[in-house]
Amino acid sequence: MAKILSFTALILIFLWSSIVFSAEMINGAGATFPYPLYSSWANDYHKATGIKVNYQSIGSGGGIRQITERTVHFGASDMALKPEELEKSKLLQFPAVIGGVVPVVNLPTIPSGGLVLDGTTICEIFLGEIKKWDDPKIKALNTNINLPSKPITVIYRSDGSGTTAIFTHYLSSTCPKWAQSVGQGTSVKWRTGLGGKGNEGVANYVKRTPYSIGYVEFAYAKQNKLAVAKLKNKAGQIVAPDIDSFAEAASSAALDPKNHFYAWMTNASGKKAWPITGATYILLAREKTDTNKSVIQFFDWAFKNGDNTALKLDYVPLPSNLKDKIRAYWKQYVK
Repeated sequence: MAKILSFTALILIFLWSSIVFSAEMINGAGATFPYPLYSSWANDYHKATGIKVNYQSIGSGGGIRQITERTVHFGASDMALKPEELEKSKLLQFPAVIGGVVPVVNLPTIPSGGLVLDGTTICEIFLGEIKKWDDPKIKALNTNINLPSKPITVIYRSDGSGTTAIFTHYLSSTCPKWAQSVGQGTSVKWRTGLGGKGNEGVANYVKRTPYSIGYVEFAYAKQNKLAVAKLKNKAGQIVAPDIDSFAEAASSAALDPKNHFYAWMTNASGKKAWPITGATYILLAREKTDTNKSVIQFFDWAFKNGDNTALKLDYVPLPSNLKDKIRAYWKQYVK
């Protein structure tokens, strides 16, 4: 009898230890786009609750792969997966925050925000068709500045990237020859340039390469003090990347829980909308109910307590009505 009780006690101790371990450490991996924010949220959450959130910035492609293979508690992707893709991999999906992708340039004589580009010029630069900064098409958008007659060095993401998905979705929607010849996705076959790994890699390449252009999430541009280009948007207005222009673009997105919040925010029609805006998403394995509850507790805490942190890091917090839709979605699928 004592042996049976002892064995039962060991089983209970093992189960209790497993629960405590899973509750004390949440492992996630994926998009570099939200990494500065998730790291800050994780640090604050640990201080508030004692629970650690370990988030690895490996790119959206890696995040999708790891949650599909069930090697992390949650994946993160800046490219929303289509409902049929989620069904195939038995995943759930919800947005966590909104941000902007920005063209960053290293033009020694031109200040941040001094250069104006549009979908056509960016498209042709990244296709390798516009080769110098004083090309007539760039000059037509920048009549008041002296553009250097220097070759353009293109910097792109070499890894599977949701930032790339947002950027190439924008180019595909504004430039037919990009859509036909390159297309959109987390990885594409680039026509010219040098590859950098992660938002960090692209930012570092641009920072140390004069006359270069790349694309990064806005927070990385600010943290690395990179010059950003303004863009002519769908409404024909020249806009700067900031919280307000990201928010206006996001306001037009149809984020519907029935479609697992699948939506794009690129090339939005608002007068002040930043044309390369996107949401970043969290992916959960449907069957992992217990660990999903731990992940949800973290993001629910962040939704309640993390908006100011998001704003300080130049992200747009989700509006309250969208957070309520996400909470209803959690209740529907995680029981």
